[in-house]
Amino acid sequence: MDFCDCGGLLVPSKKGAVCRSCGKMTGKKVEAMIKKQDKKKDVVVIEDNEPSLPMTDKECPKCHHLRAYWWLIQTRSSDEPPTQFFKCLKCRHTWREYK
Repeated sequence: MDFCDCGGLLVPSKKGAVCRSCGKMTGKKVEAMIKKQDKKKDVVVIEDNEPSLPMTDKECPKCHHLRAYWWLIQTRSSDEPPTQFFKCLKCRHTWREYK
């Protein structure tokens, strides 16, 4: 990296280098090197018929079955209580309740 007298970064141009801050042209040859990094994240897919979630005796609003899985997720700001989600064991309907 090369810098101008004003402290700005010199970037390559057809006639040499140009300062990003003041726009001053210099005869210096500046080589550009761009590094591209691919950030690939692995996605974990869990395919299981029986989730390892706690169960409760909550009535499903769709089929009126009395057993459901439940979990908590912080869907709003941190000073608000978390949202409780339920999933019926029979019909797999999912619903939520705000505390």
